Amino acid sequence: MIKRPIVYTIQSKNTEPNKNQIKEFHVSIHENNQQQMYIIHRALIHQLNENRQGNANTKTRSEIRGGGKKPWKQKGTGKARAGSIRSPLWRGGGVIFGPKNKTYTTKINKKEKQLARKTLIYNKSKNTIVVNDLFDNLNTPSTKLAKKELHQYNNNVSKIKTLIIIAQNNKQIYLSTRNLINIEVITYNQLNILSLIKAEQIIITADALNKIYKQHDDNNIS
Repeated sequence: MIKRPIVYTIQSKNTEPNKNQIKEFHVSIHENNQQQMYIIHRALIHQLNENRQGNANTKTRSEIRGGGKKPWKQKGTGKARAGSIRSPLWRGGGVIFGPKNKTYTTKINKKEKQLARKTLIYNKSKNTIVVNDLFDNLNTPSTKLAKKELHQYNNNVSKIKTLIIIAQNNKQIYLSTRNLINIEVITYNQLNILSLIKAEQIIITADALNKIYKQHDDNNIS
């Protein structure tokens, strides 16, 4: 493990670029790239498995109602022998080797997941923009205003997958951004591996950054 610094420049609409605030914190991650990929892959597989419902279910011949009586006698009819109308060979019968309810959860330690998030936060830091007053003028839902504000930070924001991280749920922000393509809005406590991997750019509010800092800075982790 090696301790790496992450330095962010907090942008503000009403502040000159040379007066922007600087925020720095340190994270411990694996020095080897293969180890980084391994821990991220483990956390990703865990998240994808957690999202699987696993409720596909079919009934076997013993679970279907009926079929207790032999359809016809064993011999003398000229027909093939049959013991139940719920045989898998019959229409309305059971299913052979069909899917059953299954749990796909995998075991991963809490510190492993945290290490995977820290690794991705570090690797994505060059494509991260920290904003002090993001969407502060959205008194009512407005996709037009939201898009205009996002373009202040990147003109290609609608062409690349952008993850917006805010400090708390905000209905105005959700309604204003839900129709924008390539935009995903989450709160700091919803930070997850899949969203970080998919994001080509991250825009995060200063409040959300401070809360993530408390969660992931090595000085605050026992």
